[in-house]
Amino acid sequence: MSRHIFSSTIVGIEGHPVVVEVDVSRGLPQFTIVGLPDATVQESRERIRAAIRNSGFAFPNARVTVNLAPADLKKEGAYFDLPIALALIEETLGEGTLSSLSEHDCVIGELALNGELRPVRGMLSIALSARERGMKRLIIPESNISEATLVKELEFVGAKTLKDLVAYLSGDKDSNVTVEVGKGISNISLKEDPILHDADFAYIRGQEHVKRALEIAAAGAHNIFMMGPPGGGKTMLARALATILPPLSENEVLEVTRLYSVAGFGKGNLVRERPFRQPHHNASVPALVGGGNSVRPGEITLAHRGVLFLDELGEFPRSVLESLRQPLEEGKITVARASGSVTFPARFTFVVAQNPCPCGFFRDPTKKCTCTIGQVQKYHKKISGPLLDRIDMHLEVPAVSIEKLSKHELAEPSSSVRKRVEDARERQRERLEPLGLMTNAELTVPYIRDYVKLSEKAEELLKDAAERLKLSARGYFRTIKLAQTIADLASSPIIDTAHIAEAIQYRPQNFLAL
Repeated sequence: MSRHIFSSTIVGIEGHPVVVEVDVSRGLPQFTIVGLPDATVQESRERIRAAIRNSGFAFPNARVTVNLAPADLKKEGAYFDLPIALALIEETLGEGTLSSLSEHDCVIGELALNGELRPVRGMLSIALSARERGMKRLIIPESNISEATLVKELEFVGAKTLKDLVAYLSGDKDSNVTVEVGKGISNISLKEDPILHDADFAYIRGQEHVKRALEIAAAGAHNIFMMGPPGGGKTMLARALATILPPLSENEVLEVTRLYSVAGFGKGNLVRERPFRQPHHNASVPALVGGGNSVRPGEITLAHRGVLFLDELGEFPRSVLESLRQPLEEGKITVARASGSVTFPARFTFVVAQNPCPCGFFRDPTKKCTCTIGQVQKYHKKISGPLLDRIDMHLEVPAVSIEKLSKHELAEPSSSVRKRVEDARERQRERLEPLGLMTNAELTVPYIRDYVKLSEKAEELLKDAAERLKLSARGYFRTIKLAQTIADLASSPIIDTAHIAEAIQYRPQNFLAL
């Protein structure tokens, strides 16, 4: 006799339907799982057997075969513990015991040996997928309820133990389960008490030109490169960028929370702040862009709608840096495998910092550099021209004088700068909303021609600068996008010469020229 229950798993960041088919037949006692299960799924046999017995039910003394369909999709994780256990319990107690379990239910959950239900990752993606497939109810661990109810139009049943859930599905309405209807994100307050940052703009002495550049980068989500000697404040300035970014919108909160849930970092909580990721320079390519045996999002996806900061850029292997070229251009990364490909979103603000040479004092006016010209050239060759061309703003960050460091008065706080950034983002939203875009950095060439307006003098200045600086096509259009953000900060309806002039000065220069 066989029983099937609908379940789901995660493929990339998407929920994928899986039908759990359980057959109990005569023969020597045996428990077999088929359908491309990984080691975690195979090990579920022992978890399920112990959980059923420790919950007070009998495990079938027969030949048990479990098929996870579709058979050609690799199954990973502990998503299927609960549906397999429910099917086996119904086989033991008799057909129809779990009377309220229907084909409109999706069942997911991991089991502990004592019968407790443990949360699984990616519940938000699973709930969204279930709604799209026409499911009416999700039966899940209680720990996943707060995350799952972010999806409207679904009913959720959350249980702490297998025994409580079986009682509820058998008709006991007084059983200890939680039943909720998806309320969506619009009914949840996204505002929290302000967080005190030690990297507030108010505490940064000097570096006014860098703070201006960070304001522009925050307003348009532009990439920025900072080069300077050790101790000049590059890392602190990068961290300060997080304090002037606008808050996440409702859609962005849902988007980022979903990614962190799939990666196993969300713990069922909303992600209310823009991500700030700072991987170490020994990070591998899969760690940065995603991948591995079980394909997971990498740092660039975890930085989606936030900031990816690479400190000491010259210490990263060139192969790792080159893997960033596609996502910087397209806002997504495709991880290809023999069994198929997975696409992760990766729309982040790229911030990098680097010393001018291995010792850090090349061309420093106060300290002597101990590196040879060959060492300096080798240090800079780790970063290719195409990668540098994808970075909108290039800045030198000199050391701050003791006179400036000793001043006691505070500079302009991040809260004031953030207000200007939010105003500029609002202008972009009104202009780009018909295109489905959020920031100027996302503009493509056709959209630039149709939605960006330059004055005649600005066009002449840009053309002259492009010829003089030998700008590539990418550099030419990135300069226009940057100038548009500068115009938005100035509340200007068109790009004028001052905006173009400021944007041009951020293009990369030949730093090694003596």
